[in-house]
Order: sequence, then structure tokens, then C-alpha cells
Amino acid sequence: MKPFERKKYNWLVGAGEEYKWQDTDLKPIFPDNVNILNGEELLQFINTDVSQYIIFTDLKAFPIGSHILKIDKYEEFIKSDCELILLSVDSSYTSIYCKDPKLLSELYVNMESLKVDKLSYITDENDFRSTVIVR
Repeated sequence: MKPFERKKYNWLVGAGEEYKWQDTDLKPIFPDNVNILNGEELLQFINTDVSQYIIFTDLKAFPIGSHILKIDKYEEFIKSDCELILLSVDSSYTSIYCKDPKLLSELYVNMESLKVDKLSYITDENDFRSTVIVR
């Protein structure tokens, strides 16, 4: 998610299946009772040397101090304070919705540098989603 400044946001953790390798077994990355993390807490969970396996994930970034609410549809995202949505499905298909065009361009360049396969912008013409959540 570079160059997105994750510490400047509170993160709504939606439905997901994310694991880390711990003590010769897979354990959930996020505790069951956690649904909002500040940026520092999120980084503590995801920035580790431990192998991680993301089956699917739903993360939404809200500026610190803004109103955090459940967002299911793209129209709700546009009207909300949420600035970025990260959705990953089947361990390989990831979508990022970002309101800031400059930041979106920087995210795209970063993904190109990582040699991401089949990188493209989501538009009204190619977006297959009817919601901005994973199940």
C-alpha cells in the first residue's frame, strides 16, 4: 500500500480470512473482536517478518477524527469520509478504491514497480463489483 500513509488513518476491518504463520500453525492476523484499528495498530499486525496468507480481506481507511461507518456500496464510499478501500479476494485479485487521484497514480506506479500481474484502473466500464465488500 505504499505510498499511502497508513498511520494517518483509522481502519475499519471488514469480513476477512487473513492468517499468519505462528508456532507451526496458521493463526488469524486480526483478533476476532477487532473491527477498528488505528494506523499504528494495523502496521503492527501486517508489517512483520512472519509469513502471511490473505485469502480475502476488506480494509477501509478513514482519516483520524472522521466518522467511521459501514460501507457496502460504491455510492456510500463516495459520500463518506473513507478515503481508501482495499479488497482482496481468492488470495490473488486485489482492488483498491482511492478518492485522491494523485495518490491513486502513486499507488499505480508502486504496483508497476512490484511487477503486479494484470494491473489496471477500475472504471465504470470494467468494474464487475456491485458492492465494495468481500464475503
